[in-house]
Amino acid sequence: MERKEPVKRPGGRSARVRDAVRQATLAELAEHGYAGLTVERVAERSGVHKTTVYRRWGGVEGLISDALELAADEPWPIPDTGSIEGDLRGIVQLVRVGFQDPELGPVSSAFVAAAVQNEAAARSLHEFFVSRHEQSASVVRRAIQRGELPDVVDPREVIRVAVAPVYYRLFVAHEPVTERDADRAADAALAAARAGVL
Repeated sequence: MERKEPVKRPGGRSARVRDAVRQATLAELAEHGYAGLTVERVAERSGVHKTTVYRRWGGVEGLISDALELAADEPWPIPDTGSIEGDLRGIVQLVRVGFQDPELGPVSSAFVAAAVQNEAAARSLHEFFVSRHEQSASVVRRAIQRGELPDVVDPREVIRVAVAPVYYRLFVAHEPVTERDADRAADAALAAARAGVL
């Protein structure tokens, strides 16, 4: 009789453990920030034994890196308003509103705080932004195809320049970001792109 190979279930226990630990990490970041994140609390909240968390993630830095890695693969709701002005404003507003969200905002802020304090977290955050900027750059590529922008512009640089003022206000100047502030940042990036600066 032929021996059958066991059928592997998609995801399985390993995927469930990873998801439980990730959800617990995000919840702990939301409640306690990066400074209050501990393997012990994540283990307790997730129901995964502490030694398993240490063995698989190594520590707080590994938890942060893994959460960011998973987040980078999540789809980003890219606007498609029919114009580069509307699309670029939409992207900057998504960033602004994300930081104001009572659940997502503290987690996003904790990721930035972790990156400032830890090299591994900084690398993970960089990779997250590379993914987000690449997804968002599709609005610039569409604008080039429609003839709204010169084909010499760097699509990812347009996105970086558009969202940068939001991060500056939030994390350097510690100022609120209004809807008008976000639109102005998008419009400034668009003006630079149209001028061929980017």
